[in-house]
Amino acid sequence: MDVPCLKLSAGNKIPILGLGTWQSKPGEVGNVVKSAIDAGYRHLDCAWFYQNEAEIGAALKTKFQEGVVKREDMFITGKIWRTKMRYEDCLASLKNSLKSYDIEYLDLCLVHWPIPHQHDGNDELMPTDDKGDLVYSNTSYLETWKALEKAVDDGLVKAIGLSNFNSRQIDDVIRNGRIKPSVLQVEVHPYLSQEKLVKFCQERDIVVTAFSPFGSPDRPWATPDEPILLEDPQLLDIAKKYKKSSAQVIIRWLIQRNIVVVPKSANPARIRENFNVWDFTLSEDDMAVISSFNRDYRFIVFYKTVNGQREFAEKDAPNFPFADEF
Repeated sequence: MDVPCLKLSAGNKIPILGLGTWQSKPGEVGNVVKSAIDAGYRHLDCAWFYQNEAEIGAALKTKFQEGVVKREDMFITGKIWRTKMRYEDCLASLKNSLKSYDIEYLDLCLVHWPIPHQHDGNDELMPTDDKGDLVYSNTSYLETWKALEKAVDDGLVKAIGLSNFNSRQIDDVIRNGRIKPSVLQVEVHPYLSQEKLVKFCQERDIVVTAFSPFGSPDRPWATPDEPILLEDPQLLDIAKKYKKSSAQVIIRWLIQRNIVVVPKSANPARIRENFNVWDFTLSEDDMAVISSFNRDYRFIVFYKTVNGQREFAEKDAPNFPFADEF
């Protein structure tokens, strides 16, 4: 079936369900993408930081050559990493990504984080100093935004947006930019419902995309004491009622909030299962129950332990987005 789409302020349409490609390993991501396209996915959420662009490009090329899909059938999102935020670096990074995907344009390109890292000419993902501390720069995300506006003018990308930005930073981009952000991509799931931020964006005609909708259980820094979202007893009860998995219920909860969702899986059966969410609708009561699980809990952020307490490792970084309420 055709996936329902939301219209972006840029004029193009984004499928409300896509495939996340973070942590899809080299050697496996190509088959993952091909399985997803065969299952009906037409939206791939990608990024240079994921270090798998060329393999995704090869998988796309195969599917184009097989005639399964055409380029215009696919919605492909890319992102500008923290080390690539200077104007020239941003444009160069975008062009390199297009070369890796072997396509002429992206449907959407996001500023991956508002936090800028020092860029010393190499492709180190998280530059550190001699003491092992992360090294930041003073590059403004507004400079990155100007570069993405130029990319729109040049036909390299159709829509542009933000990721991991807070409401104040989004307003800053709207105020100072020429093109309004079409999308905000952030972590959203029942333990981090982001109701205020979602409302803020939707009132401004900015579509919200949810990454890590299941709490990213395979994240490398997970600790044994953290909650496991997919095993939440109340969530499992609701899933049982609808004869669906807890993952399918979360996807449905997001879709019914008009939030685009990009779950990641490397398992072909799970990829198909995540796509099979069109034959049921959660009741208003069940939507409210799932929303009540919110505990403002972030899985996708760097933490450190100070005096036995967990705190944000990057709270002193330039433009750290999560100190504000939303």
